[in-house]
Amino acid sequence: MELAILDWIQEIFRSPIMDTIMKFITSLGYEGYLYYLMIIALLIPKKTRKVGLILGIAILFNWILANLTLKPLVARVRPYNVNTAIDIIIHKPSSYSFPSGHTAQAFTAAFAFLFAKSKLTKPMFILAILIGFSRLYFYVHYPTDVLGGVLTGCLSAYLAYITIKSIEKKMVKSH
Repeated sequence: MELAILDWIQEIFRSPIMDTIMKFITSLGYEGYLYYLMIIALLIPKKTRKVGLILGIAILFNWILANLTLKPLVARVRPYNVNTAIDIIIHKPSSYSFPSGHTAQAFTAAFAFLFAKSKLTKPMFILAILIGFSRLYFYVHYPTDVLGGVLTGCLSAYLAYITIKSIEKKMVKSH
């Protein structure tokens, strides 16, 4: 069923223009550099420091949950290894498929912005959705990998949010 969805995406959306657009979008998630830059930029001004802290802690929680725990635990083979007839036009990831790390990071950021009540929440969710779709478009993740990334991102951001809220409460009590 999931390969049928990926094949449908290939039939409907695949084109040279979309290849270029999707390569750019998926590249935004490589190695998490975009999010590291966001964290630094948000930590500098006092006005956005809380968002930066939530995002930084959330990205750390996501890395532990998605990359160190779920990927090796589930050890799911990527779809391009199952359907070897597909033409992969990006670098083939060597890690396991579940959950999608790109999607998990993107949704971790989007949910961190949501929980922090940031004005950038909507653009972050649009970016996260596009990154998740790009992973399907390139046949490197199954739909359930992307869904797992969404859930992992939400959980990571929520845990970071309640961590910061807990620290804030302790700081208020101590003053």
